[in-house]
Amino acid sequence: MVKNGTLDETDRKILDLLQANARTTNADIARSVGKAPSAVLERIRKLEARGVIQGYETRVNPKALDHGLTAFTFVHAEDAVGSVRSGRELAALPEVLEVHHTAGQDAYLIKVRVQDTEALGRLLRRIGRIRSVRDTRTTIVLTTVKETLAQSLDPGDNGAQDD
Repeated sequence: MVKNGTLDETDRKILDLLQANARTTNADIARSVGKAPSAVLERIRKLEARGVIQGYETRVNPKALDHGLTAFTFVHAEDAVGSVRSGRELAALPEVLEVHHTAGQDAYLIKVRVQDTEALGRLLRRIGRIRSVRDTRTTIVLTTVKETLAQSLDPGDNGAQDD
C-alpha cells in the first residue's frame, strides 16, 4: 500500500474483486493477487481504516420488495446557504435511496423507489410537507440500463473515449 494515500496495483485488484463480490474470501483474493491471506487481510483493514472501503451492503432486487417504480426528483428547498437540513429530512424518508445536494436552481436531487405511481404521489405529498420545500420536479424511470455502486479503479480512466 502506498503511503501518500494513493492506491497501488494490489490495492486496486483487491478493491476490484471486492466490488464484484464482497463475500469473496481472503484466501481467494490472496490467490488472485499473489499474496498471503494475512497480507490481504491487513490491506483490507487498512483500506477500511482509511475510509477507502466504506462498508459492505447486500443488493436486494427492488421488485422482490414490490418497489418496482424508480424515480428521480429535483427538490427546490430554501435552506440557509451551506445548510443541508432539508437534505437530512429527505434522507429520513425510507423510500429515498439517495440525496444529492446540488448546485443550480434545485437544492437536491433524490432517487426514490416505490411500489407504483400512487405510492409516488403519496411520497411527493410527504416531501411537500417539509417546511423548506418549495417545489419538486419528478422523472419516472422506464428502464434501467446500468446501476452500480462500483467505482472505476483505472487511474487513467476519465470516462472519455478516443475517436
